[in-house]
Amino acid sequence: MAGQADTNNTETDRGQSFRSVSPYKAGLHARCPNCGEGKLFVNGLAVRDQCDICGFDLSGADPGDGAQVFVILIMGALSALLGFLVVGAFGWPLWAVAMTLFIFIVGGSVWMLRIFKALLIALQFHHDAREGSLRDDTRDE
Repeated sequence: MAGQADTNNTETDRGQSFRSVSPYKAGLHARCPNCGEGKLFVNGLAVRDQCDICGFDLSGADPGDGAQVFVILIMGALSALLGFLVVGAFGWPLWAVAMTLFIFIVGGSVWMLRIFKALLIALQFHHDAREGSLRDDTRDE
């Protein structure tokens, strides 16, 4: 309704304040979505429990399987194109093609998983996404 105030953001941790950190910048650089400076990952793909710089709690960050799905689809298409290119244009032996594709897939997948996982976590924080819950919202009107 036009005359009613929006009260949907009253229960959020962020309130009405806006973040100065772009979720895309924080995600692409694998930084804390709160301050944009602290590292997001401990080793490889493990998310830290909290930011070293600002102390922001990252234990609830869960991108689920979204990052893996993106990486599988993108790396599958890129590796098929690379395989066709290497075999057709250069005529490499099959063992050389297999080794090249193996290195490309493993290296590219780990690199892309870090980027997509960090990006999904930053977007999850930016949009204040949480696990859904069932509750009784009956109102007397």
